[in-house]
Amino acid sequence: MSPAPSLIERVHPAVYELPTRFRAGMRVPVRVFATEKLLAEMDEKVFEQAANVATLPGIVSASFAMPDAHWGYGFPIGGVAAMDPETGVISPGGIGFDINCGMRLVRTDLSWPEVKPRLEELVDALAARVPAGVGRRGFVRIDRSEFCDVLRGGAQWAVEKGYGWSEDLRCTEAGGRFETARPECVSERAIERGYRQIGTLGSGNHYLEVQVLHPDGVFDAKLARAFGLDFPEQVVIMFHCGSRGFGHQVATDYLHDFLRAMPTRFGLPIIDRELACAPLASQEGRDYLAAMGCAANMSFANRQVILHRIREVFSRVFGRSPDRLGIRNVYDVAHNTAKLERHRVNGRERTLLVHRKGATRAFPPGHPELPDEYRETGQPVIIGGSMETGSYLLAGTDTGAASFFSTAHGSGRTMSRRRARKLVRGRELRDRMEARGILVRSASYRGLAEEAGFAYKDVDEVAEATELAGLSRRVAHLVPVANVKG
Repeated sequence: MSPAPSLIERVHPAVYELPTRFRAGMRVPVRVFATEKLLAEMDEKVFEQAANVATLPGIVSASFAMPDAHWGYGFPIGGVAAMDPETGVISPGGIGFDINCGMRLVRTDLSWPEVKPRLEELVDALAARVPAGVGRRGFVRIDRSEFCDVLRGGAQWAVEKGYGWSEDLRCTEAGGRFETARPECVSERAIERGYRQIGTLGSGNHYLEVQVLHPDGVFDAKLARAFGLDFPEQVVIMFHCGSRGFGHQVATDYLHDFLRAMPTRFGLPIIDRELACAPLASQEGRDYLAAMGCAANMSFANRQVILHRIREVFSRVFGRSPDRLGIRNVYDVAHNTAKLERHRVNGRERTLLVHRKGATRAFPPGHPELPDEYRETGQPVIIGGSMETGSYLLAGTDTGAASFFSTAHGSGRTMSRRRARKLVRGRELRDRMEARGILVRSASYRGLAEEAGFAYKDVDEVAEATELAGLSRRVAHLVPVANVKG
């Protein structure tokens, strides 16, 4: 790790600013949301990448880094930038290769004492029914033509096909469907990589976790009840996955196209090849937005199908219907997208293209895009921790306007996957976790070692920092008891 740049200035107890004189070409400052400890832990590349983002045409207000920020591709992971749609650009590096990688939290009426005796049976069944790992295929059998229906319909397609309930869509960002999607903007190679992967977790930091509401982990009892968390040691399910190889191919295709077009067609300098971009007003920019919408919809459908499988497993293990078990979607939210949204800037309402790369939206109470269930509470926000430490449920707040209502999405890595593998063997880690009462099923010991808890920031510190900075407020702390990983 490297110390923060000497120019950085503390402007709030949990907000730091790097001025435009940090590097030539910056149009706006960099604003970092962090505690002093988290700031000290951020690698030097976070500041370099956030400063590069600040040079992009059309950027508004600031280039933001969330409390979990770490080095990424183009943007730092945990990076946020809003662009003017007429003068600004769209950048795949500001969204990520795993488009609409996101989180879903599901509540149940089961308590930990009820689940504990059957936990091993439950986690074995979940691992069998939800494929995890590189290249795994799902059980949904469709052809390429019907996959295009998925790309248009997202989670709505899945519910129409019987994979879930209509109420699931109300508690999913954008109703589980980006209307900007146009399958004609997607390559055949992307479709080939994606059409057999619906209902799969993938690899890396993706997981399906059985969690318990910490007995002393409720920060706001009223909000917790509104979100469906009703009693101590309540069992919930959290899972994290995205658009698999499909989204990766969409990003790859357009990165190459943009790199070729930047110096010739658009007259844009290439400051960093990973920040390849195109004006949103150009045909190329609009086509990428449409293709990205397709990948987002594939991901929404993927998570909806996984929820259907979870309901099947719990119903079989506990001998009751999913409805009688109270298995309901709390919320599904993306953290790798760019979306056109309405925001107030300097007292004026504007439409902006908000890039969130490893950052989640956090809309406040009263926001028109929230469902009736959450209109008074603000949007549920999910911060996933490492598989050893636990996760947080938070809520959006009015003060989140400072970041275009964006907040942290997880605990954020502190070291590379390669470094983590050198420090622990996957089998040792599994044994250590199971000795602590966390059952693990992983497609790969190598992949398991990469996700060791010590490879991540302190999730308690990240959640606290988001609250101190006014980005979102803590509602509840959830601890893991079982984990299925790729």
